[in-house]
Amino acid sequence: MIKNAFIPVISQKKEEENPGSVEFQVINFTNKIRRLTSHFELHRKDYLSQRGLRKILGKRQRLLAYLAKKNRLRYKKLINQLDIRESKIR
Repeated sequence: MIKNAFIPVISQKKEEENPGSVEFQVINFTNKIRRLTSHFELHRKDYLSQRGLRKILGKRQRLLAYLAKKNRLRYKKLINQLDIRESKIR
């Protein structure tokens, strides 16, 4: 990772601290994704971590698809909070 670099970490509110909730899991995956992408700026050939990143991206995508199917309002709110693009749902 880049030393002394600031990686924005999204903080969770008190009511969203349930580690089983979809929002909590997506926020944690997003933090891991941002941390790994900053790692790749320095270590471009770290292929094992790239595989881990792809797995985390897939997990987050599945959770977001589930949330979009179950509760569209919570999904929109989470997408805006995390500042990520809306996934294309089939």
